[in-house]
Parts: sequence; C-alpha cells; structure tokens
Amino acid sequence: MAEKSDLQSRLRQLYFGHSNSARIFRYVLLAFDLITIAYFIVSAIADPDRHHHEVDYAIAVVLALDFFARLIAAGSRWRYLASFTSLADVVVVISLIIPAFFENFAFLRVIRMLRLLRSYHLLKELRDTSKWFRRNEEILQSTVNLFVFIFVITAIVFVLEHDRNENINNYLDALYFTVTTLTTTGFGDITMTDTVGRLLTVLIMIFGVALFLRLVQTIFRPSKVNLPCPDCGLNRHDPDAVHCKHCGRMLNIPTEGTWD
Repeated sequence: MAEKSDLQSRLRQLYFGHSNSARIFRYVLLAFDLITIAYFIVSAIADPDRHHHEVDYAIAVVLALDFFARLIAAGSRWRYLASFTSLADVVVVISLIIPAFFENFAFLRVIRMLRLLRSYHLLKELRDTSKWFRRNEEILQSTVNLFVFIFVITAIVFVLEHDRNENINNYLDALYFTVTTLTTTGFGDITMTDTVGRLLTVLIMIFGVALFLRLVQTIFRPSKVNLPCPDCGLNRHDPDAVHCKHCGRMLNIPTEGTWD
C-alpha cells in the first residue's frame, strides 16, 4: 500500500504539480499529442491502408501507459474513467492495436484531437507562462476547435460512407466533401446517394455550417478585445464597450469603425 501511495504521489506531482520538471513533463506530453495528431491526419490521407502498423503499436503503448498513469494519479478514478477524455483515449488505443480487424474503425483515432480541448490544466499553464498565448488565447482556441471540428466530421463521413458511396474512396475525399459542405460551396462532384449519407449531409448543413462560420468569425474577428481596466483590472471587453462591466470605468477601446 505504501509503494502504491508513493507511486500515486509521484504521478500526481508530474501531472498536476508546479515544479519545473512537472511542467517539462506535461509539455513533452503536449508535444507528443501534437505529433500523434499530425501523424493520424497525414497517414489517414497518405496511407489509408495503414501499412505502418508498427508505428501504431508504439503509439498505442505510450498512450496506454499515459492512460494508466493518469488513472492512478486521478483523485476520483471512477470520474476519470467516465470522462470523455479517458473514453476517447480507450477508443484510440483500441483502434491502434487492432486495425487489421477494424480498419474503418481506425479512423476514429482523429477524435484524439478533442483531448486538446480538455487540457484545461495545460491551457492554464500556457496562460500563466506565455504572454503571447494570453494575447492570442481566443484565436488559438478557436483555431484548434475549428480543425478538431473539421477532422472529426470528416472521420464520421468517411466511416459511414466509404463503403456506401463510390465517390468517397479515401479520407481525402471525405475531407473534400466536408469542407465543400461546410463552406456551402457544393460543387456537386461528390454527393450522398444513400439515406444515411443524405441525413448526415442535412445535419452538417444545419448544425455544422453555423458552427463553422462562428468559429471562422471568432478567428478573424474575436468577440472580445484585450484592454486592462485601470481600476479593476478586467482585461476582456466587448469590442464596442464604453464602460467596464465590472466597475463602470469609462474605456477608450481603439476600433476601426462600427461592428456589424
């Protein structure tokens, strides 16, 4: 029990501590996440038949070790097991270990990008340690959300349609259809001919287009501006704000004109 408690204490220090070694450890994990996400996307497009399974197995081992380490370090293990992050990691590990039996299922590994959205502790560290991140936090988060959204929708399109639609033969075809649908371009060279595909297209157009446009708008025109209030210190205000919402201090926010 003492050894188990000591192991839990060391892991908690690594995953949640504030020491330099703990922060370096978590930055290494973030770098690994980014590398694996890039690998999943590139390999899905360039190597749809998944010939490099040894790389998948190596990544699966690292992800499994990280999963069990987080489970040991978690304060409430049942809550961690029920969280979306842990469930996504389990799906990814399974898809990496048995791609020969569930080749189509393997493309759900793209869902690992959602882990970036759940890394609140790491985002807090970036916010505290990087002035550049604080200045561009909203834009960066919206950009990540946009890419996650596009590639997750693409994965769903490919999983559901590559056996049903002769025009969707690889992941790039699914990405092309997703982007043309979300941008309402609709060239018409790839269309859904089955009931499931048409229903998916309707859902993408109703919910996806609105969310897509909102994310793009947030990237190019953030909904808040950074200007510290001299009295209360509130540094995020509406672009057309005249007074600080916290203390009522009159603000002088530079603008380029009226906002639509």
